[in-house]
Amino acid sequence: MVFGKMASGVLNQHVTESLNDSNFCDDISTEEKEPPLQSYLILTMFTCFCPAYPVNIVALVYSVMSRNSYYNGDYDGSRRLGKNALYVAIASIFIGLLVIAIICIVHFTTINHMV
Repeated sequence: MVFGKMASGVLNQHVTESLNDSNFCDDISTEEKEPPLQSYLILTMFTCFCPAYPVNIVALVYSVMSRNSYYNGDYDGSRRLGKNALYVAIASIFIGLLVIAIICIVHFTTINHMV
């Protein structure tokens, strides 16, 4: 019984010393928090279904590059590439909708001469 009390007392002493250590508290407060990942991967994967293939592939590449930069610790580069992925994805959606609209207009306004 004496050994159990002595071991827990020594353990508690080491724990309280490490918690009271000023370097320990400084390390936590000076560490930089990681910003949230904004690579827009889901949006760029969705744009791959739009008929603007060169543009949406570029958006997907920017998104993947943004994720790689984030996991390598380059948060500013990740944020920049994520914004580029967002802008190119939005452009891809607009181009895709424009292509779909043009195809529908041409299809439904042409006169069928086979009558």
